[in-house]
Amino acid sequence: MNRKQKIVSFIHKSLDWHTSKKRNKFFHEQDRYYHGFLVPKGLKILDLGSGNGDLLASLFPSLGVGIDLSADLVAYSKKKHPSLTFFEADVEENLSFLKDQVFDVVLLSDTIGFLNDIQNTLEALHRFCIPETRIIISYYSKYWEPILKAAEFLRLKKPTIAQNYLVTADIEHLLNLSGFDVIKKEYRQLIPQKFLGLGFFINKYIGTIPGLRRLCVRTYLVARPKPQKMTTLPSVSVIIPCRNERGNIEPALLRLPKFAKAMEIIFVEGHSKDKSWEEIKRVQKHHKEWTIKAYQQTGKGKGDAMRLGFEKASGDILMILDGDLTTPPEDMPKFYKALVQGDGEFINGTRLIYPMENQAMQFLNFLANKIFSWIFTYLLAQRFTDTLCGTKVLWARDYKKIIKNRTYFGDFDPFGDFDLIFGASKLNLKVVEIPVRYRARDYGSTQISRFTHGWLLLRMVLLAYRKFKAF
Repeated sequence: MNRKQKIVSFIHKSLDWHTSKKRNKFFHEQDRYYHGFLVPKGLKILDLGSGNGDLLASLFPSLGVGIDLSADLVAYSKKKHPSLTFFEADVEENLSFLKDQVFDVVLLSDTIGFLNDIQNTLEALHRFCIPETRIIISYYSKYWEPILKAAEFLRLKKPTIAQNYLVTADIEHLLNLSGFDVIKKEYRQLIPQKFLGLGFFINKYIGTIPGLRRLCVRTYLVARPKPQKMTTLPSVSVIIPCRNERGNIEPALLRLPKFAKAMEIIFVEGHSKDKSWEEIKRVQKHHKEWTIKAYQQTGKGKGDAMRLGFEKASGDILMILDGDLTTPPEDMPKFYKALVQGDGEFINGTRLIYPMENQAMQFLNFLANKIFSWIFTYLLAQRFTDTLCGTKVLWARDYKKIIKNRTYFGDFDPFGDFDLIFGASKLNLKVVEIPVRYRARDYGSTQISRFTHGWLLLRMVLLAYRKFKAF
């Protein structure tokens, strides 16, 4: 009897399987809840090693396909979840019955522990993927090996056969070898039991603390297919929010390279007192070499200006260039290149790498930005060194997804930076940062208030903690 036959035989003989699930109801509920955080509703999902189908059903897919080695579990899943599709098959064999179907999400929940050849299996997943597909692998932490064995001995956990010995770094390495980029990893469930009612509290607040969270029983990795070279260059819309920036309007055009065949510039003016609007109209009339659109805000703040500009944009790629030009327009081709090459799906500028011109950023602002960069890197599980750099670039198609997902966060951000950052993180977009040389202003005065903006950052930290960690 080979290993796969032993697995099937083991499942068939586990007559207490449903009882075991009920006994560990808290763990499975928490596991499904976090998968639900990672996977928006209404997507096409392939679940490899679908078990009883409960995880797949909990994600409310528009198309849900589950594959499992056990005929017993497949029969049970079909009966319990008739709206989903289940197949009895070995996920390591040729899944030709799926034909040319592609999926938004491919799940491997504990499956990776039973595979004979992990790399070959992962490589075969590319046939089900598009560039936007996300691979989500969940597995137990090897720190818990002695505890889980003790739980099996005490009949507190259903026993299992020997699984592959994998630490998180091993899974990351195998994904990389198989042509996938790891976007983020997370750790959940420090206590996989209710524990006299304290399990919720411990997992929510203590289990997410840096250092301690590595001791959690559950590890999640989110990955994407490594990008392929594009054959056509996409169009781009550069949105320039400006308030009291009259002296920067024309320099923005003169300094901005033409780095795409189809480019449009969108000025969004916000109740200026220095005749910025009149200057925008003049520039629009005299620079026919550019496709220029101009709009005036009805609302207030950069966030409102950004949303108006994005709404009016027609490009495949959306860019923000702050009207103060403290981020050099000459750097914008770097952002375009990083997105088009597939290096990232959300490109964020960072002002905190290169030395700054005198007075470009006051010392306390610089220090606060450094502290907050560490905090947000922890909260969002991707590296962010500068959340408030005004230059951000993403695909228009991804921005539409962010709009749909805004109900999760609410209308919370007057700047618009965190609306994009949190939205991109919730969608599991790959984030890449590009260093820019932050310059002192040539025209006008700063619109940054140290204490007002510092309070905003604190509010964003609390919101991110509540929405990404303690939820």
